[in-house]
Amino acid sequence: MTAHGYSDERVNVKVVLAASWVAMLFVFAYVDILAFFRADVLNAALDGKVKGLGVGVNQVFLVASLIYVLIPILMVVLSLLLRAPVNRFVNVAISLVYASTVAVSCIGETWAYYLAGSLVEILLLLFIAATALRWRRDDRPAGILGATEGRGRGVDRMRTGFVGETETPTHERAKP
Repeated sequence: MTAHGYSDERVNVKVVLAASWVAMLFVFAYVDILAFFRADVLNAALDGKVKGLGVGVNQVFLVASLIYVLIPILMVVLSLLLRAPVNRFVNVAISLVYASTVAVSCIGETWAYYLAGSLVEILLLLFIAATALRWRRDDRPAGILGATEGRGRGVDRMRTGFVGETETPTHERAKP
């Protein structure tokens, strides 16, 4: 408990990463949904083209688009299930790749909603990379600015080798 009577537990890094991917996906989806209120985007779609890319909407485009969207969708689950070292690497790599693709999609764009939404997406993706990079070996997430409150308390649980499974250290077990 804090001095004000509120309990403020630290959130596991995996949960922070998964939640950040979800937030990014919401922004991503809403930017795309709002685009259909634009006459230029809607007319291009009705003509079977993607506005700005000069690409026709066909099987190849739709499969490629699905793969592009499935990767961050799967990152929500993978962030919760992958072991820490792999999880850290994958989150950093994929979030930075996606941040760069979002930035490239802004080239030539003049609509404020698109630029603002893309900025939020990029900031969330950079937050994901930074969170994964700051992931400490004892699995306690650092604060937003890298603070290490709670340091010195020791690790509450030891890893047994399986995701989600912990073992209480011998010195903390209840005596019969």
